[in-house]
Amino acid sequence: MDFSFTPDQTLLKNSARAFLDEHCKPATVRLLWEDPRGESESMWKEMAQLGWLGLSLPEEHGGSGLGMVESALLLEELGRAAYPGPYWPTMLVASAIAEAGTEAQKKRWLGAIATGDARATVTLLDGDLDWSPEATATRAEKTPDGWRLTGVKRYAAWSHVANVLLVPARAPEGVSLFLVDPAAAGLTSSPVQCMDPGTRWVQLTLDKVPVRPEDMLGAPGSGTPVLQRLLRRAGVGAAAEMLGAARRCLDMAVGYAKVREQFGQPIGSFQAIRHKCADMLLEAENSHSAVYYAAWALDAGAEDAETAASIAKAYVGDASRKVCGDAIQVHGGIGFTWEFDLHMYFKRAKALEAQYGDADYHRELILETVAK
Repeated sequence: MDFSFTPDQTLLKNSARAFLDEHCKPATVRLLWEDPRGESESMWKEMAQLGWLGLSLPEEHGGSGLGMVESALLLEELGRAAYPGPYWPTMLVASAIAEAGTEAQKKRWLGAIATGDARATVTLLDGDLDWSPEATATRAEKTPDGWRLTGVKRYAAWSHVANVLLVPARAPEGVSLFLVDPAAAGLTSSPVQCMDPGTRWVQLTLDKVPVRPEDMLGAPGSGTPVLQRLLRRAGVGAAAEMLGAARRCLDMAVGYAKVREQFGQPIGSFQAIRHKCADMLLEAENSHSAVYYAAWALDAGAEDAETAASIAKAYVGDASRKVCGDAIQVHGGIGFTWEFDLHMYFKRAKALEAQYGDADYHRELILETVAK
């Protein structure tokens, strides 16, 4: 059994590392923290030119038709750079449109996303903060002209820069999906302050927001299985980003332990520091295995794909927090300072830990599968 990446996958990873090392340095990330939009238009366009925005989209719509493994490779590098931007939310919406959309919807959005002319995000959380599609509380009311949506969507990442929102709502037939214009009447947004300054969160209030019939994604009541598959992809992608953040913190901790001296010798020569770094490496390697097995399982349609995705999200959520936290401990006092870059990756990992379901949520899903 060969666990190594293909030459093309290795090239993707290496080229992504080189691009982000040049264009997404910590100083650049800090500048974008202060920017009203929070993301770089020029970087977005360059990512489109590199083919990243069409990486997993169908070839007939300007994409490369690649799978979750390639997406995970790219997301790991984005996490390593603490990239601030709507890449993964946009890709999730694109995957939902590619799966359930009409030809007109695919033509309208997929090509524009692949070329960098459109951004998107998905609004999965309602008031009770339950990620399960069955917990969708936003209501969809049928009207002569289409639909009207009413409810509250919390922690919608990057909706302030999105050209389209994927909004789950409960219609009489069941959970349904709608493509909503962010400028639609009755839709108001307010920013939400969160731990990671590199991700912008917004709370959306929908008050009888009109949606045309042609902007429903799939048939009425068909949203639950689409959302379940989307959440599996979302969780594995978030785990890949957390893995990237953890590896960056591990590299910084090991590098610091080699040069920081106490009592006339590098602190990396002390058993306590060496053991801590060894434990961090163990967690990072286990996380790597969990992420890429889950990504492969999703691509292959393996029987355990659902469980593998939940295992990856739960395990890497815990592991990345531990690795990033231990890296701060290795650095000592400087690790806590705003001027030092370490906190950028810790905050990214911690924010992603809860996104698309935290460890407790995914352990419940694993338990349900085992019980069956």
